[in-house]
Amino acid sequence: MRVLVISNPRATATTVRQRDVLVHALAADAKLEVEETANRGHAAALACRAMRDGVDVVVALGGDGTVNEVVNGLLTDGVHPGVPRLGIVPGGSTNVVARALGLPNDPFEATSVLIDAMSADRRRHIGLGQADDRWFVFAAGLGYDAAVVAAVEAHRRRGRTSTHALYVRTAVRTYFEQDRRRPAITLEFPDGSVVSGIYLALVTNCDPWTFLGERPVSPTPRASFDTGLDVYTRTRMGVAGIVLSAARMIAAPNRRKRFGSRMEHDLTEFTLRAERPLPFQVDGDALDERQQVRFRGTPRALEVYV
Repeated sequence: MRVLVISNPRATATTVRQRDVLVHALAADAKLEVEETANRGHAAALACRAMRDGVDVVVALGGDGTVNEVVNGLLTDGVHPGVPRLGIVPGGSTNVVARALGLPNDPFEATSVLIDAMSADRRRHIGLGQADDRWFVFAAGLGYDAAVVAAVEAHRRRGRTSTHALYVRTAVRTYFEQDRRRPAITLEFPDGSVVSGIYLALVTNCDPWTFLGERPVSPTPRASFDTGLDVYTRTRMGVAGIVLSAARMIAAPNRRKRFGSRMEHDLTEFTLRAERPLPFQVDGDALDERQQVRFRGTPRALEVYV
């Protein structure tokens, strides 16, 4: 079995020791290659090369951004039988993908689970989302949540460490900087029906959407890797509604009172349009501002060791 490990040494919680433990564990039963990423986009390029070279398994050692890049590299030529299987060892600050798949958040425990899964050939197919031509594994967003992601990335470029406290402080500050009087987003369905007056749109591919420490945050509790895409939208942005909704996402996500929100479940295709350019993110990675994004859900797009 040919295995490529793609390690991101700049991921928040990734260490040389974690990489060495993983490499040692894999080397006993596989023809192993190890690559470290040097810049943004490098993981995608390495994964694409592995796919075209016929590698059997690609292991992503890093955070959600590393996993996203690896997935996009593996699926450069679309979904086809030659796509390598994916292994994940979490090394970021939140690790939504690994935890949503039921993997341990501790990288050493996750390494043990991965080795056992590969030995037993224990894997599952998962569906993925596409935002225009970019694949995403757990979520994409247009508007407020993407503005928070962009602001946190700006802090990180200035040397700040990505922590849950930093996200919370940035979310509060960004909320008061947003235009909360003019909803700019419209959700359009293939049959021509629309939902307008939207302030933010969060597209999810699994539950939970993220974690606050050890607590899952679930705006779309029915979202799953085995169904289509879910969408959480807000039509009101008052302080009370936002606070109550956030508390409900953490404490009781299945309660039905929405406090100015709306949810759509198991969608195959839809489009978000905005009256003005808005921040946009996929899997916690801030991209260029957008006024229109087409979303599609692809079932059974990738095999993952679990």
